[in-house]
Amino acid sequence: MATTAPRAGLTMGHIALHYARPDDGPLAARLLAQMGLVESQMLPLPGGNFYRFVVSPDHVARGDGIVFLSCLPEPQARLIAAMRTALGVGTGEEHPAVSAYRAMMAQDFEASFHFALLVDSLEDLEAMVLNLQHLAADDPDLKGRITIGMNRARPGDAAIDARLDASPVFATVTRHAYGGGGVQVFVETDLVCAGQLGESMVFEFDYVFPGTPRHILSAVEI
Repeated sequence: MATTAPRAGLTMGHIALHYARPDDGPLAARLLAQMGLVESQMLPLPGGNFYRFVVSPDHVARGDGIVFLSCLPEPQARLIAAMRTALGVGTGEEHPAVSAYRAMMAQDFEASFHFALLVDSLEDLEAMVLNLQHLAADDPDLKGRITIGMNRARPGDAAIDARLDASPVFATVTRHAYGGGGVQVFVETDLVCAGQLGESMVFEFDYVFPGTPRHILSAVEI
């Protein structure tokens, strides 16, 4: 008897994400577009718009590379609210497990649930970061709703180290990825609700330097 499925070839189909309130839909969709996703459909619904995004214009008519975005279903919203009440989230009686979880996430954006996309141009990634930093600081709708973190490649490759030292966004970064040959950008936002507390979503954007056989996405180093 076969113990594994036939290797017919798989691609990543889609991920379904949610925003918390109907009014957050257009703003959450705007942020996804600012991060490079391509909106391919929007259905205006009474309970909040339904959006279909793809990772590239090449995927508009395909069945993979899709990000669905819709309003959080009411039963799930009630579950999250009940869980937060039981844990005393945001109160003087907050369960210590909550503060421990937050401390973990403050140290490592990728320690819990997150969604990563691979970028094929470091210059494009740098431009995205600069734009998001501007929006986080100055945009009246997005200010205070975006947190950005970055990891450099582990040092040791002289050419990569020099390129990152000259980068407009990575030059001052002191955190390092779990490996070499690539960089990571993390965008956390409460416009998309996810994670154990149903509070925010972490999007990760990775770039791998060409010609690097062992890199952050091929081998983890600790």
